[in-house]
Amino acid sequence: MIKFKTTIEQLDYLNTKYLEVPKEVVDELGTMKIRLLCTVNNSLTFQCGLMALGEGKAYISINAKRMKQLGVKLYDQVTVALEKDESKYGMPVPEELEELLKQDLEGKRRFDKLTPGMQRYIIYYVSGVKNPQLRLDRAIMLIENLKRSVEGKETFRFLLGKD
Repeated sequence: MIKFKTTIEQLDYLNTKYLEVPKEVVDELGTMKIRLLCTVNNSLTFQCGLMALGEGKAYISINAKRMKQLGVKLYDQVTVALEKDESKYGMPVPEELEELLKQDLEGKRRFDKLTPGMQRYIIYYVSGVKNPQLRLDRAIMLIENLKRSVEGKETFRFLLGKD
């Protein structure tokens, strides 16, 4: 586990709040292509990845909901602890998607062949709603569109039914 102090900053061109990861920490991690568990102020842990910030530094996005949970605001200093995320997809898989992939062998085969980023996109999109029926509907739509797409040429737009 790597611990450090940082400040909550903002990328104006993306309107995104973030936690800066110093070059020394990036060097210690050995790569930016890594999924991590980020714990802020010893109280809130979430899964994340690093984005390049320039000069060897990186950042981790932090949304308004997490900032509210932590009781912090822009420019506050926080303590961050990072450790490698050993989970299969780098984020929790919704029960509805997990069950669908157990039952749909072709859907599971195609899902397993996707890049990790595309897999996480599907998981994130399905997780994006609270209603279990809506999560199931999203999972079915994405997996059905995945099976209809040309293998190796899948796009987010096609999976969403926009092509």
